Amino acid sequence: MDRGHTGRVFKAHLTEGAKFRQMCGCKAAWGGTNSLRSDDRLGAVESTEIDRWMPRRILLEGRMNNPSEIATPIQTTPLHALQVELGGKMVPFAGYEMAVSFPLGVMGEHNHTRAKAGLFDVSHMGQVRLHGADAATALERLLPGDIQGLAPGAMRYSQLTNDRGGIIDDLMVTNTGDHLFLVVNGANKAGDLDHMQAALPSTTILEHCTDDALMALQGPAAVSVMARLVPGVEKLVFMTAMAATIAGAECYVSRSGYTGEDGFEISVPNGSADALARALLAEVEVEAIGLGARDSLRLEAGLCLHGHDIDTTTTPIEAALNWSIPKRRRVDGGFPGAAVIQAQLRDGPARKRIGILPEGRAPAREGTVIHSVDGAEIGAVTSGGFGPSLGGPLAMGYVATEHAATDNPLGLVVRGKTLPARVAKMPFVPAGYFRG
Repeated sequence: MDRGHTGRVFKAHLTEGAKFRQMCGCKAAWGGTNSLRSDDRLGAVESTEIDRWMPRRILLEGRMNNPSEIATPIQTTPLHALQVELGGKMVPFAGYEMAVSFPLGVMGEHNHTRAKAGLFDVSHMGQVRLHGADAATALERLLPGDIQGLAPGAMRYSQLTNDRGGIIDDLMVTNTGDHLFLVVNGANKAGDLDHMQAALPSTTILEHCTDDALMALQGPAAVSVMARLVPGVEKLVFMTAMAATIAGAECYVSRSGYTGEDGFEISVPNGSADALARALLAEVEVEAIGLGARDSLRLEAGLCLHGHDIDTTTTPIEAALNWSIPKRRRVDGGFPGAAVIQAQLRDGPARKRIGILPEGRAPAREGTVIHSVDGAEIGAVTSGGFGPSLGGPLAMGYVATEHAATDNPLGLVVRGKTLPARVAKMPFVPAGYFRG
Protein backbone atom coordinates (compact mmCIF):
# COMPACT_ATOMS: atom_id res chain seq x y z
CA MET A 1 0.00 0.00 0.00
CA ASP A 2 1.22 3.52 -0.78
CA ARG A 3 2.80 5.03 2.34
CA GLY A 4 0.81 8.20 1.72
CA HIS A 5 -2.52 6.35 1.72
CA THR A 6 -4.98 7.99 4.11
CA GLY A 7 -7.62 5.27 4.22
CA ARG A 8 -8.09 2.56 6.79
CA VAL A 9 -5.04 0.33 7.16
CA PHE A 10 -6.11 -1.76 10.14
CA LYS A 11 -8.54 -4.16 8.52
CA ALA A 12 -6.52 -4.51 5.30
CA HIS A 13 -3.36 -5.44 7.11
CA LEU A 14 -4.91 -7.96 9.44
CA THR A 15 -5.19 -10.15 6.33
CA GLU A 16 -2.19 -8.83 4.37
CA GLY A 17 0.19 -8.50 7.33
CA ALA A 18 2.53 -11.36 6.37
CA LYS A 19 2.92 -10.11 2.79
CA PHE A 20 3.58 -6.55 3.93
CA ARG A 21 6.08 -7.79 6.53
CA GLN A 22 8.14 -9.24 3.67
CA MET A 23 7.91 -6.01 1.71
CA CYS A 24 8.50 -3.47 4.50
CA GLY A 25 9.81 -5.35 7.53
CA CYS A 26 13.09 -5.35 9.40
CA LYS A 27 15.23 -6.51 6.48
CA ALA A 28 14.26 -3.48 4.40
CA ALA A 29 15.03 -1.25 7.34
CA TRP A 30 18.68 -2.26 7.42
CA GLY A 31 20.12 -2.61 3.98
CA GLY A 32 19.92 -2.05 0.25
CA THR A 33 19.04 1.04 -1.70
CA ASN A 34 15.78 1.43 0.23
CA SER A 35 17.41 1.34 3.68
CA LEU A 36 16.18 3.77 6.33
CA ARG A 37 18.84 6.46 6.34
CA SER A 38 19.07 10.16 7.00
CA ASP A 39 18.46 12.55 4.12
CA ASP A 40 20.64 15.66 4.58
CA ARG A 41 19.64 17.52 1.44
CA LEU A 42 18.70 21.14 1.88
CA GLY A 43 15.38 22.34 0.59
CA ALA A 44 11.80 21.25 1.11
CA VAL A 45 11.29 18.26 3.38
CA GLU A 46 8.65 16.01 1.84
CA SER A 47 6.82 13.20 3.59
CA THR A 48 9.04 10.57 1.97
CA GLU A 49 12.12 12.34 3.34
CA ILE A 50 10.63 12.36 6.83
CA ASP A 51 9.99 8.63 6.51
CA ARG A 52 13.68 8.16 5.66
CA TRP A 53 15.40 10.19 8.37
CA MET A 54 12.97 9.79 11.27
CA PRO A 55 13.48 5.99 11.65
CA ARG A 56 17.24 6.56 11.71
CA ARG A 57 16.81 9.20 14.42
CA ILE A 58 14.64 6.85 16.49
CA LEU A 59 17.19 4.05 16.15
CA LEU A 60 20.05 6.29 17.28
CA GLU A 61 17.89 7.73 20.05
CA GLY A 62 17.16 4.29 21.46
CA ARG A 63 20.84 3.36 21.41
CA MET A 64 22.02 6.62 22.97
CA ASN A 65 19.48 6.36 25.78
CA ASN A 66 20.38 2.73 26.43
CA PRO A 67 23.77 1.78 24.93
CA SER A 68 23.76 -1.60 26.71
CA GLU A 69 20.85 -2.77 24.54
CA ILE A 70 23.32 -3.46 21.71
CA ALA A 71 24.83 -6.28 23.77
CA THR A 72 21.63 -7.56 25.41
CA PRO A 73 18.79 -9.63 23.98
CA ILE A 74 16.06 -7.58 22.35
CA GLN A 75 12.69 -7.64 24.10
CA THR A 76 9.19 -7.37 22.71
CA THR A 77 6.03 -5.76 24.05
CA PRO A 78 2.65 -7.55 24.33
CA LEU A 79 1.61 -5.69 21.14
CA HIS A 80 4.65 -6.72 19.08
CA ALA A 81 2.82 -9.37 17.06
CA LEU A 82 0.03 -6.92 16.26
CA GLN A 83 2.54 -4.29 15.15
CA VAL A 84 4.14 -6.78 12.78
CA GLU A 85 0.72 -7.90 11.54
CA LEU A 86 -0.14 -4.29 10.74
CA GLY A 87 2.99 -3.88 8.61
CA GLY A 88 5.03 -2.00 11.18
CA LYS A 89 8.66 -1.23 10.32
CA MET A 90 10.38 -2.70 13.34
CA VAL A 91 13.54 -1.23 14.84
CA PRO A 92 15.37 -1.67 18.16
CA PHE A 93 14.46 1.06 20.64
CA ALA A 94 15.22 1.23 24.39
CA GLY A 95 15.90 -2.52 24.45
CA TYR A 96 12.71 -3.46 22.55
CA GLU A 97 11.80 -4.12 18.94
CA MET A 98 9.07 -1.61 18.15
CA ALA A 99 7.40 -0.08 15.11
CA VAL A 100 8.92 3.18 13.93
CA SER A 101 6.08 3.58 11.42
CA PHE A 102 3.17 1.82 9.74
CA PRO A 103 1.96 1.89 6.10
CA LEU A 104 0.51 5.38 6.58
CA GLY A 105 4.07 6.72 6.97
CA VAL A 106 5.46 9.09 9.59
CA MET A 107 3.90 12.24 8.13
CA GLY A 108 0.53 10.55 7.57
CA GLU A 109 0.54 9.17 11.10
CA HIS A 110 1.49 12.56 12.54
CA ASN A 111 -1.27 14.36 10.64
CA HIS A 112 -3.84 11.67 11.44
CA THR A 113 -3.14 12.01 15.17
CA ARG A 114 -3.53 15.79 14.98
CA ALA A 115 -6.83 15.42 13.08
CA LYS A 116 -8.44 12.27 14.54
CA ALA A 117 -6.93 9.67 16.88
CA GLY A 118 -3.73 7.63 16.93
CA LEU A 119 -2.95 4.52 18.98
CA PHE A 120 0.61 4.21 20.33
CA ASP A 121 2.24 1.20 21.97
CA VAL A 122 4.27 2.60 24.88
CA SER A 123 4.64 -0.66 26.78
CA HIS A 124 8.41 -0.21 26.89
CA MET A 125 7.85 2.45 29.57
CA GLY A 126 8.32 1.46 33.19
CA GLN A 127 5.18 1.17 35.33
CA VAL A 128 5.73 1.21 39.08
CA ARG A 129 3.48 1.13 42.13
CA LEU A 130 4.60 2.52 45.49
CA HIS A 131 2.77 1.14 48.51
CA GLY A 132 2.86 2.36 52.09
CA ALA A 133 1.25 4.99 54.29
CA ASP A 134 4.20 7.35 53.86
CA ALA A 135 4.92 6.67 50.18
CA ALA A 136 4.26 10.30 49.13
CA THR A 137 6.59 11.68 51.80
CA ALA A 138 9.25 9.14 50.88
CA LEU A 139 9.04 9.90 47.15
CA GLU A 140 9.33 13.65 47.78
CA ARG A 141 12.85 13.02 49.10
CA LEU A 142 13.81 12.00 45.55
CA LEU A 143 12.10 14.69 43.46
CA PRO A 144 11.00 18.37 43.65
CA GLY A 145 7.30 17.82 42.90
CA ASP A 146 4.38 18.11 45.32
CA ILE A 147 3.32 14.51 45.85
CA GLN A 148 1.80 14.90 49.30
CA GLY A 149 -0.67 17.41 47.87
CA LEU A 150 -1.93 15.09 45.13
CA ALA A 151 -5.66 14.42 45.47
CA PRO A 152 -6.91 10.90 44.69
CA GLY A 153 -7.12 10.52 40.92
CA ALA A 154 -4.75 13.43 40.25
CA MET A 155 -1.34 13.15 38.58
CA ARG A 156 1.77 15.30 38.27
CA TYR A 157 4.88 15.54 36.15
CA SER A 158 8.21 15.66 38.01
CA GLN A 159 11.86 14.67 37.82
CA LEU A 160 14.15 12.40 39.80
CA THR A 161 17.15 14.63 40.57
CA ASN A 162 20.77 14.01 41.57
CA ASP A 163 22.92 15.94 44.04
CA ARG A 164 23.84 18.49 41.33
CA GLY A 165 20.21 19.11 40.46
CA GLY A 166 20.56 17.10 37.24
CA ILE A 167 17.64 15.06 35.93
CA ILE A 168 18.10 11.32 36.40
CA ASP A 169 14.74 10.81 34.70
CA ASP A 170 11.40 12.56 34.29
CA LEU A 171 8.23 10.77 35.25
CA MET A 172 4.50 10.93 35.89
CA VAL A 173 3.14 10.30 39.40
CA THR A 174 -0.54 9.51 40.08
CA ASN A 175 -2.35 9.13 43.39
CA THR A 176 -4.66 6.18 42.76
CA GLY A 177 -6.16 6.41 46.25
CA ASP A 178 -4.41 3.46 47.91
CA HIS A 179 -0.98 3.68 46.24
CA LEU A 180 1.14 5.86 43.97
CA PHE A 181 1.41 4.91 40.30
CA LEU A 182 4.57 6.01 38.47
CA VAL A 183 5.45 5.90 34.78
CA VAL A 184 9.16 6.29 33.96
CA ASN A 185 11.07 6.26 30.69
CA GLY A 186 11.72 2.85 29.16
CA ALA A 187 15.43 3.36 28.53
CA ASN A 188 15.96 4.44 32.14
CA LYS A 189 13.63 2.15 34.04
CA ALA A 190 16.25 -0.33 35.28
CA GLY A 191 18.38 2.47 36.70
CA ASP A 192 15.32 4.26 38.09
CA LEU A 193 14.16 1.13 39.88
CA ASP A 194 17.61 0.59 41.43
CA HIS A 195 17.84 4.27 42.41
CA MET A 196 14.43 4.33 44.06
CA GLN A 197 14.82 0.96 45.75
CA ALA A 198 18.10 2.07 47.31
CA ALA A 199 16.72 5.42 48.51
CA LEU A 200 13.21 4.57 49.68
CA PRO A 201 12.66 3.43 53.27
CA SER A 202 11.71 -0.17 54.02
CA THR A 203 8.17 0.96 54.84
CA THR A 204 7.63 1.99 51.19
CA ILE A 205 7.22 -1.04 48.95
CA LEU A 206 8.19 -0.69 45.27
CA GLU A 207 6.33 -2.93 42.80
CA HIS A 208 7.49 -3.08 39.17
CA CYS A 209 4.41 -3.80 37.06
CA THR A 210 5.91 -6.18 34.51
CA ASP A 211 2.54 -7.85 33.91
CA ASP A 212 0.98 -4.70 32.46
CA ALA A 213 1.15 -3.13 29.00
CA LEU A 214 0.71 0.58 28.29
CA MET A 215 -0.90 2.22 25.28
CA ALA A 216 -1.84 5.79 24.43
CA LEU A 217 -4.81 6.97 22.41
CA GLN A 218 -4.10 10.54 21.31
CA GLY A 219 -5.88 13.14 19.22
CA PRO A 220 -9.05 15.23 19.19
CA ALA A 221 -11.26 12.20 18.48
CA ALA A 222 -9.76 10.13 21.31
CA VAL A 223 -12.42 11.21 23.78
CA SER A 224 -15.34 10.18 21.57
CA VAL A 225 -13.72 6.81 20.89
CA MET A 226 -13.08 6.19 24.58
CA ALA A 227 -16.56 7.35 25.60
CA ARG A 228 -18.11 4.70 23.34
CA LEU A 229 -16.11 2.01 25.12
CA VAL A 230 -16.09 3.48 28.63
CA PRO A 231 -19.08 5.75 29.33
CA GLY A 232 -18.08 8.40 31.86
CA VAL A 233 -14.39 8.55 30.92
CA GLU A 234 -15.08 11.82 29.09
CA LYS A 235 -15.53 13.47 32.51
CA LEU A 236 -11.82 13.14 33.20
CA VAL A 237 -9.84 16.33 32.67
CA PHE A 238 -6.18 16.71 31.77
CA MET A 239 -3.86 15.08 34.32
CA THR A 240 -6.53 13.05 36.11
CA ALA A 241 -7.08 9.28 36.14
CA MET A 242 -9.51 6.51 37.03
CA ALA A 243 -9.89 2.74 37.09
CA ALA A 244 -12.10 1.44 34.28
CA THR A 245 -13.18 -1.76 32.57
CA ILE A 246 -12.54 -1.61 28.82
CA ALA A 247 -13.41 -4.46 26.47
CA GLY A 248 -13.59 -6.73 29.50
CA ALA A 249 -10.17 -5.76 30.84
CA GLU A 250 -9.51 -4.05 34.19
CA CYS A 251 -7.51 -0.95 33.23
CA TYR A 252 -6.17 2.25 34.72
CA VAL A 253 -6.83 5.24 32.48
CA SER A 254 -5.34 8.73 32.64
CA ARG A 255 -6.19 11.75 30.50
CA SER A 256 -2.64 12.55 29.50
CA GLY A 257 -0.08 11.87 26.80
CA TYR A 258 3.07 12.94 24.99
CA THR A 259 1.76 14.54 21.81
CA GLY A 260 0.30 17.89 22.86
CA GLU A 261 -3.16 16.59 21.95
CA ASP A 262 -6.06 15.57 24.12
CA GLY A 263 -5.89 11.87 24.82
CA PHE A 264 -5.56 8.97 27.21
CA GLU A 265 -2.94 6.54 28.45
CA ILE A 266 -4.23 3.07 29.33
CA SER A 267 -2.48 0.59 31.60
CA VAL A 268 -3.85 -2.89 30.85
CA PRO A 269 -2.85 -6.45 31.80
CA ASN A 270 -0.54 -8.01 29.22
CA GLY A 271 -3.01 -10.77 28.42
CA SER A 272 -5.73 -8.27 27.52
CA ALA A 273 -3.57 -5.78 25.60
CA ASP A 274 -3.97 -7.28 22.13
CA ALA A 275 -7.76 -7.48 22.35
CA LEU A 276 -8.01 -3.93 23.68
CA ALA A 277 -5.73 -2.56 20.95
CA ARG A 278 -7.81 -4.30 18.28
CA ALA A 279 -11.01 -2.91 19.79
CA LEU A 280 -9.60 0.61 19.65
CA LEU A 281 -8.21 0.18 16.12
CA ALA A 282 -11.58 -1.08 14.94
CA GLU A 283 -13.02 2.38 15.62
CA VAL A 284 -13.16 4.38 12.39
CA GLU A 285 -11.18 7.36 13.78
CA VAL A 286 -8.18 5.33 14.98
CA GLU A 287 -4.93 4.39 13.22
CA ALA A 288 -1.79 2.68 14.56
CA ILE A 289 1.05 5.15 15.09
CA GLY A 290 4.78 4.44 15.41
CA LEU A 291 7.76 5.95 17.19
CA GLY A 292 8.58 8.33 14.33
CA ALA A 293 5.34 10.30 14.57
CA ARG A 294 5.50 10.13 18.36
CA ASP A 295 8.78 12.03 18.18
CA SER A 296 7.61 14.67 15.70
CA LEU A 297 4.40 15.21 17.69
CA ARG A 298 6.20 15.70 21.01
CA LEU A 299 8.73 18.04 19.36
CA GLU A 300 5.96 20.27 18.01
CA ALA A 301 4.48 20.22 21.53
CA GLY A 302 7.80 21.41 22.98
CA LEU A 303 8.05 18.36 25.25
CA CYS A 304 11.44 17.19 26.53
CA LEU A 305 12.97 13.83 25.67
CA HIS A 306 15.28 12.46 28.35
CA GLY A 307 18.76 11.72 27.08
CA HIS A 308 18.46 14.57 24.59
CA ASP A 309 16.72 17.70 25.87
CA ILE A 310 17.23 16.80 29.52
CA ASP A 311 19.75 14.55 31.24
CA THR A 312 21.81 14.18 34.41
CA THR A 313 23.72 17.40 33.61
CA THR A 314 20.65 19.63 33.08
CA THR A 315 18.51 20.98 35.90
CA PRO A 316 14.75 21.54 35.74
CA ILE A 317 15.39 25.30 35.81
CA GLU A 318 17.78 25.21 32.85
CA ALA A 319 15.22 23.05 31.04
CA ALA A 320 12.46 25.65 31.61
CA LEU A 321 10.53 23.21 33.80
CA ASN A 322 10.18 25.68 36.70
CA TRP A 323 6.40 25.23 36.54
CA SER A 324 6.77 21.65 37.78
CA ILE A 325 8.26 22.77 41.13
CA PRO A 326 5.60 24.24 43.47
CA LYS A 327 6.22 26.97 46.01
CA ARG A 328 6.44 24.65 49.03
CA ARG A 329 9.22 22.59 47.48
CA ARG A 330 11.06 25.69 46.25
CA VAL A 331 11.13 27.06 49.80
CA ASP A 332 11.57 23.89 51.84
CA GLY A 333 13.84 21.91 49.52
CA GLY A 334 14.43 18.45 50.91
CA PHE A 335 15.25 16.75 47.58
CA PRO A 336 18.58 15.96 45.85
CA GLY A 337 20.20 19.05 44.32
CA ALA A 338 17.82 21.42 46.13
CA ALA A 339 20.56 23.98 46.86
CA VAL A 340 21.54 24.17 43.18
CA ILE A 341 17.94 24.44 42.00
CA GLN A 342 17.04 27.03 44.63
CA ALA A 343 20.05 29.14 43.62
CA GLN A 344 19.02 28.98 39.95
CA LEU A 345 15.46 29.95 40.85
CA ARG A 346 16.82 32.93 42.77
CA ASP A 347 19.63 34.06 40.46
CA GLY A 348 18.69 32.53 37.13
CA PRO A 349 20.55 29.74 35.29
CA ALA A 350 23.52 30.34 33.00
CA ARG A 351 21.73 28.58 30.13
CA LYS A 352 18.16 27.90 29.13
CA ARG A 353 16.24 25.51 26.91
CA ILE A 354 14.58 27.37 24.05
CA GLY A 355 12.43 26.73 21.01
CA ILE A 356 14.08 27.47 17.67
CA LEU A 357 12.53 28.26 14.28
CA PRO A 358 15.07 28.05 11.43
CA GLU A 359 14.45 30.25 8.42
CA GLY A 360 14.06 28.42 5.12
CA ARG A 361 13.47 24.68 4.88
CA ALA A 362 16.69 23.11 6.18
CA PRO A 363 16.16 21.27 9.49
CA ALA A 364 18.80 21.50 12.24
CA ARG A 365 19.60 18.12 13.76
CA GLU A 366 20.65 17.29 17.31
CA GLY A 367 24.17 18.56 17.98
CA THR A 368 23.94 21.51 15.58
CA VAL A 369 26.04 24.38 16.96
CA ILE A 370 24.16 27.61 17.72
CA HIS A 371 25.84 30.98 17.15
CA SER A 372 24.92 34.48 18.23
CA VAL A 373 24.53 37.14 15.53
CA ASP A 374 28.18 38.14 16.04
CA GLY A 375 29.36 34.57 15.40
CA ALA A 376 30.08 33.44 18.96
CA GLU A 377 29.17 29.86 19.88
CA ILE A 378 26.37 30.07 22.47
CA GLY A 379 24.81 26.63 22.57
CA ALA A 380 23.62 23.55 20.69
CA VAL A 381 20.47 21.91 19.36
CA THR A 382 19.18 18.96 21.41
CA SER A 383 16.19 17.94 19.22
CA GLY A 384 15.36 19.05 15.72
CA GLY A 385 13.55 18.08 12.56
CA PHE A 386 10.53 18.91 10.43
CA GLY A 387 7.14 19.72 11.94
CA PRO A 388 4.36 18.42 9.68
CA SER A 389 1.69 20.48 11.46
CA LEU A 390 3.91 23.53 11.61
CA GLY A 391 4.84 23.13 7.96
CA GLY A 392 8.54 23.74 8.43
CA PRO A 393 11.67 22.94 10.42
CA LEU A 394 11.82 23.38 14.19
CA ALA A 395 14.21 22.59 17.00
CA MET A 396 14.92 22.82 20.70
CA GLY A 397 18.26 23.50 22.33
CA TYR A 398 20.19 25.32 25.01
CA VAL A 399 21.76 28.77 24.74
CA ALA A 400 23.38 31.18 27.16
CA THR A 401 20.57 32.90 29.05
CA GLU A 402 21.28 36.36 27.63
CA HIS A 403 20.38 35.00 24.17
CA ALA A 404 17.16 33.19 25.22
CA ALA A 405 14.60 35.97 24.71
CA THR A 406 11.76 35.23 22.27
CA ASP A 407 12.53 36.37 18.69
CA ASN A 408 16.24 36.76 19.47
CA PRO A 409 18.15 36.07 16.21
CA LEU A 410 20.43 33.03 16.07
CA GLY A 411 22.69 31.24 13.62
CA LEU A 412 22.61 27.46 13.09
CA VAL A 413 25.73 25.83 11.69
CA VAL A 414 24.40 23.26 9.20
CA ARG A 415 26.90 21.51 6.90
CA GLY A 416 29.46 24.24 7.43
CA LYS A 417 27.06 27.10 6.69
CA THR A 418 25.50 29.41 9.27
CA LEU A 419 21.77 29.60 8.59
CA PRO A 420 19.47 32.19 10.20
CA ALA A 421 16.98 31.25 12.90
CA ARG A 422 15.21 32.81 15.85
CA VAL A 423 14.13 31.92 19.36
CA ALA A 424 10.47 30.82 19.40
CA LYS A 425 7.85 30.29 22.08
CA MET A 426 6.81 26.72 22.81
CA PRO A 427 4.68 24.80 22.12
CA PHE A 428 5.19 25.31 18.40
CA VAL A 429 1.56 24.33 17.75
CA PRO A 430 -1.35 24.99 20.14
CA ALA A 431 -1.95 22.29 22.74
CA GLY A 432 -5.26 20.42 22.71
CA TYR A 433 -5.44 19.37 26.36
CA PHE A 434 -8.93 19.20 27.87
CA ARG A 435 -8.99 21.15 31.13
CA GLY A 436 -12.75 21.22 31.61
